[in-house]
Amino acid sequence: MALFLKEGYANVTVEAVAEASSVSRRTVFRHFESKDELVFPDHTERLGLVERCLLEAAPDTDPVDAVIAATEASLRDFLSRPELALRRYKLTRVVPELRKREIIEHERYVALTRSFLRERLPPEAPPFQSMALAALIDAIHRSALGNWVRGGASDPLAELAAGMEWVRRLMVHQSTFTSTPLLLAVLPDTPHARRVLTSLKDAAEEVL
Repeated sequence: MALFLKEGYANVTVEAVAEASSVSRRTVFRHFESKDELVFPDHTERLGLVERCLLEAAPDTDPVDAVIAATEASLRDFLSRPELALRRYKLTRVVPELRKREIIEHERYVALTRSFLRERLPPEAPPFQSMALAALIDAIHRSALGNWVRGGASDPLAELAAGMEWVRRLMVHQSTFTSTPLLLAVLPDTPHARRVLTSLKDAAEEVL
């Protein structure tokens, strides 16, 4: 990563990377299929970490909670290698094709968690829910990580926790909304009716 930043990504050959790493060109290609993959050496390993977290979740674990726990484990792994994450951020900001590759890498996480949610969410869940939740959780994760590498968020784990709590509230709200019968009423516009509606509104905000 340091070599790419110093010399420019387009100017660095795989041979130069091999020489700087004191290994052969063949060794580099044994571990990486292309030059682009050199920038994302940790993603396959981290995907394995997320997959293990999901597979090890107890059968009675809420599937959304399982994905949240796996996402937190993923972020902790990112933060355990700050030099790699920070240098990669700088590099992807100046090399457009690597920025596109980074987006593709994140889609691998979304595909993994979407598949898990599709299998574990209740049968009555809307068909779009697994995709929507997987994308939302990944977006919150990327926001926390992105703010950290840009120097904006001092505690990415706290930001992730706040975002995941918001996701949980959304799920509670949806559950309440879909499982509780709704009542539609027309009331006269009187001071008493307004007080009652205000009270109901306050009660609804507590649920939300």
